[in-house]
Amino acid sequence: MNRTPPPPISDAEAQVMRQLWQRHPQAADEIADALAPQHGWALATVKTLLNRLLKKGAVTAERDGRRFLYAPAVPEDAWVADTGLSLIDRLFGGRLAPLVAQFASERQLNDDDIAALKALLKARGHD
Repeated sequence: MNRTPPPPISDAEAQVMRQLWQRHPQAADEIADALAPQHGWALATVKTLLNRLLKKGAVTAERDGRRFLYAPAVPEDAWVADTGLSLIDRLFGGRLAPLVAQFASERQLNDDDIAALKALLKARGHD
């Protein structure tokens, strides 16, 4: 199945997208209010990010009186999958074993992590 990959989304744009994935549609001021405690972004910053996302086709905008309501045009799961695969390709040449080894060396795998990895391998027919 060939699907069009989602557009590249910066870290700042991803914060706006996460807000929209949680609840949509939303106006720019609602998004700014929600993100202000974490990021301290002004309304103008959020509007700039929304305009970038609009140009990329990652969000839609519908006029609601004097304001616009924004909604995601990219499903969160598609973005997460594409971003994860892109990261694995860039950092580990598309190979999963070095990725797992890197994380295991940086963070101790607990029993739940090991059980989950074994379950994944078993489900894929690798006992």
